[in-house]
Amino acid sequence: MSGDSPRHVSGSNEETELVRRIAARDEEAFRDAIARHATLMHRIAYRMMGNAHDADDITQEAMLRLWDHAPRLIEKGRAAGLKLAPWLKRVTVNLAIDRLRVAKRLSANADIPEQVDHEPLADAAIERREEGQAARALISRLPERQRAAIVLTYYEELPNAEAADAMDMNIKAFESLLFRARAALRRGFENEPGRVEGGAS
Repeated sequence: MSGDSPRHVSGSNEETELVRRIAARDEEAFRDAIARHATLMHRIAYRMMGNAHDADDITQEAMLRLWDHAPRLIEKGRAAGLKLAPWLKRVTVNLAIDRLRVAKRLSANADIPEQVDHEPLADAAIERREEGQAARALISRLPERQRAAIVLTYYEELPNAEAADAMDMNIKAFESLLFRARAALRRGFENEPGRVEGGAS
């Protein structure tokens, strides 16, 4: 089997071969996986954590999880047709949520109260202001899983089904979570200091 050169294998088979090589403790294959996926993972972690130091730590820890779990992925037969990006997104999101929960326990900050939102949600406001400090501040005050749902949907632009998979949720539960997150953000935008009264349609 000529698996030494992943360039001769295409598509998901290429990543399957990459995981097999990592499971065999091939450091060059591990470096290849880092080169392919670290930027995506760092971006998700940074959006969730809000600082580069935590994002660096989470990215490194997620890659170490791949190194540790590659043999198990092979043993369970899950490496056949395996695409690394969805698995690594899930690991990254879970690590970020864990870290946010620890930080919340340490700081004892309260979550923004949630309420049912029957009005059109804040899609346009989120997209229009996603680069702004106000939007980032509002997102940073969301509960951890709501924050992850917003990051994956609006910043990574994943379809709901892929975002649900990245969070290891079924689609209905994810959409309910996203609904609550968007409702909380809409309320945050409406209550923002300096907002013109009656500006919302």
